[in-house]
Amino acid sequence: MELIERCCCVVTVSGADKRPVSCSGVILNPQTGTVICNGLYFSRFIKDEECFSANPRFLLQQSFSEKLQIRLSVCEQRDVDTTTRQREATAELLMLVDCLEFKKAFMAIFKEADKWRFHGNEEDEDLIRDSKFLSWFAVLKAADLVDSAPNSGAVPWENSSSLQKGCTVVACGSPFGSLCLDLFISTLSKGIVSNLAGEDNALILTDARCLPGTEGGGLFLPKGDRAYLVGLIVSPLGWKANEWIGLTLVCSVQLIFRNIICCMHVQDPQREMYLHQGATGLLSNTAHTSQADKYPTVCLIDSGQFWGSGVVVASQLALTCRHVVNGKSFVTVRFCHKDGCHDVVGDVLFSTKASSPYDLALVQLRDSAPEVVLPQLAKYFQPGEDVVVVGYGGLGRSCGPSLTCGILSKAISWNYQPVMLQTTCAVQAGASGGAVVRTHTGELLGVVSSNTRDFAAKVTYPHLNFSIPVTVFQPLLRRFTQTRDAEVFKVLDTTEEGVRRVWRLQSAQSKL
Repeated sequence: MELIERCCCVVTVSGADKRPVSCSGVILNPQTGTVICNGLYFSRFIKDEECFSANPRFLLQQSFSEKLQIRLSVCEQRDVDTTTRQREATAELLMLVDCLEFKKAFMAIFKEADKWRFHGNEEDEDLIRDSKFLSWFAVLKAADLVDSAPNSGAVPWENSSSLQKGCTVVACGSPFGSLCLDLFISTLSKGIVSNLAGEDNALILTDARCLPGTEGGGLFLPKGDRAYLVGLIVSPLGWKANEWIGLTLVCSVQLIFRNIICCMHVQDPQREMYLHQGATGLLSNTAHTSQADKYPTVCLIDSGQFWGSGVVVASQLALTCRHVVNGKSFVTVRFCHKDGCHDVVGDVLFSTKASSPYDLALVQLRDSAPEVVLPQLAKYFQPGEDVVVVGYGGLGRSCGPSLTCGILSKAISWNYQPVMLQTTCAVQAGASGGAVVRTHTGELLGVVSSNTRDFAAKVTYPHLNFSIPVTVFQPLLRRFTQTRDAEVFKVLDTTEEGVRRVWRLQSAQSKL
């Protein structure tokens, strides 16, 4: 992890009457002083914005204000008391390059109609303008950083096309940019690859938690005692229709390098820097083993006005949420695989009443689905254990199910029987009906019901969510398999008042 911290830095941009702005960056090669970072803040210093009418792939130094100043803050070392020391350096802008593959994937997925937003303040005109440059990246050279030590070679990087959902990743950036560097510079965050999109996985979504200021920081793939750079953080925040999704948007560094090389002269000496160390990544086609392969199959269930997730629990049988089927007698069930999507019509056999605390529905598929993994149902719940939520939140219908990791934070019981599970996984709209699985075994723990929303503050909390334990419906599924009578599920409509209070987030003494 120390290698990751050392290769990350803070980039502060200022000049003329513009207030200083800062983000994170990655030192690609200390021996050449080459740094790469997010390019959106540099857009404020473009001299002539009419140059964009020709849709340029890159911009060179002369396109920017002569008063542009760039300073780097580098995490030099940690003292014996574990405090961080920084070194300051000046840098020059070599070029700003547009990652076309990322832009194409971004525009295909994040539709304006879905009200996506990747900046924190809806009224800040600078931030709104900056968001148009999410696919641009800056290449800097800092002569003051040049380090000729033999162990200070180029940062190793990995081909993003080998990534799989569920891969463990580590994000490194500096929350709040240049603010309080002693505390925040090169902060680490661990998560998994939640979803992938675009050519060679140009667009990466991770649940590693990041904050404003980490834009331009690195996403690394740990392998043994080394870590490989796989992407640059584009946006640590994202909202969909004013719902915070709790995921971080990342661009493949392989695709950034590809675009840089295309825009540079073949004989440019800097070109070798991008190919060095990364050549193995470019030639590696061996995919990492996907954790998701052992998880239960999760499908998308579309009832027309509403859609969500469903867990295939038996042959041609799926469980989802009552609010997903929305009172319909049949729904479209979609299965997404590497080779494309397959749609099947499903009949809604049972749906709990609106008065039931258990938001569940049973769907019978009219045809078999391909490559289905049926779940092993868990027999116990251990608060604190690692879990993953598999569902169609995050990128929704665009890229198949997303994965988010966390822990089982609580298992709530009534009369000694589990009636609710809580996890710290990021859960968004569309994940309802998805699977909560035990990370290491793939056992199904429960079915996602909802995340948390504060209606007074109009805030959604994706990392506090509620699921229905498998022990609630497991005996009913067994009886249904024997009798094929969906009436067995009607017991879910006649639960005790104590269970209802739990799901209303109330206790006997609660004043909520």
